Amino acid sequence: MPTLNIVLVEPQIPQNTGNIARTCAATGARLHLVEPMGFKIDDAKLKRAGLDYWHLLDINYYTDLDNFFSNNKGVFYFFSTKAGQTYSDIIYPEDVFLFFGKETAGLPEDLLKSNPDKCVRIPMIDDARSLNLSNAVAVGVYEVLRQWNFPSLNQKGALANYKLQTR
Repeated sequence: MPTLNIVLVEPQIPQNTGNIARTCAATGARLHLVEPMGFKIDDAKLKRAGLDYWHLLDINYYTDLDNFFSNNKGVFYFFSTKAGQTYSDIIYPEDVFLFFGKETAGLPEDLLKSNPDKCVRIPMIDDARSLNLSNAVAVGVYEVLRQWNFPSLNQKGALANYKLQTR
């Protein structure tokens, strides 16, 4: 089964990371956190945003980007407002890593400059600086999963208190 990896580089807002952790837990994506972070991992706001999904989460921590790259191999895509191509134009391979930068500055520009063909953006109006980090991650996660036909994810729901009549 393919593996989707979400990499947060120096996240600063615990609620965003908690929301992203919940998205990763609900979709089976692995979460990679690259320090320094703007909060402690036991932050109450982080735990609250992730609610009761922490036991479903596969999470890894790294001291910096060099530590991350020395421990991981695969295909890397870098989400940035500075990118020239759209995230939905990419065909994502199995075992892909999607990178997202800190809320205030995004990913380091030297990383973007050295990987121009792997940088992607989410389109938005000119006057908007960026999407909320947790929303941007959700957009990327679900595009990859859609392309993979949502492997191992429940694609059917049911009402809790009613049975639907079929004709």
